[in-house]
Amino acid sequence: MNRTARLYALVEELRAAAPRPLTVAALAARFEVSTRTVQRDLQTLMETGVPVRTTPGRGGGWSIDPEMTLPPIHLTAEEASALAVALAAADASIPYAGAARTAAQKVTAAMTGAASAAVRQLAARIVSLPSPADSGVRAAVEQALTTHTVLRLSYTDAAGRPSDRAVEPAGLLTADGRWYLIAWCRTRQAGRGFRLDRITAATPTAEPAEPHDLTDLLRGSAAAEAVRPTTLAALTPRPRGPRAPVSPA
Repeated sequence: MNRTARLYALVEELRAAAPRPLTVAALAARFEVSTRTVQRDLQTLMETGVPVRTTPGRGGGWSIDPEMTLPPIHLTAEEASALAVALAAADASIPYAGAARTAAQKVTAAMTGAASAAVRQLAARIVSLPSPADSGVRAAVEQALTTHTVLRLSYTDAAGRPSDRAVEPAGLLTADGRWYLIAWCRTRQAGRGFRLDRITAATPTAEPAEPHDLTDLLRGSAAAEAVRPTTLAALTPRPRGPRAPVSPA
């Protein structure tokens, strides 16, 4: 078994045993390698973001939270190349750029041979002109979207007018290289689009946000014809009933 296959197998072995920890000795015997090799493999998994952890002392060992990982996904070399290049090309200013970067690292690390060489060569031929971004703002927007909580933000509109808002995030819109937070604005009592590079400050809260359908908020606006990427179509639920349309913030 080569190292890449063993790393996948290690994750699955820990997933199968969870929440019970497994000792390094037990894992070494299972894969017929030295304990030093297993220690090195487990360290590699930790460095690539796999949520493995060790519990010291008697009865301890290595374990993994199965809810924080996915089972192996078997990709063709072409699929893995396309995914790795797309993730690696993700601009640092886009939402979830950090997660995209670590995902690209995991996909690339899993590739070997000619496929690995091909994707690295292709990635080296892709460049971008990143737009200015506030990582703190982006992180706050990501958190509010993921946790379905109210977001407080300071925003400067196209005319240069600043304002402070409390919004209930509905989703993200990308158009012409720009990213927009689409949300229900409590101040305006209507759907609004906030360009991410115009948000000067953002603070997540612990207050649950009311659910708002993205398609409904876009209805009647300049982005009414926006469509979900075909690659995400299988993951998207059907839209609910109509709401007030979104307008520029």
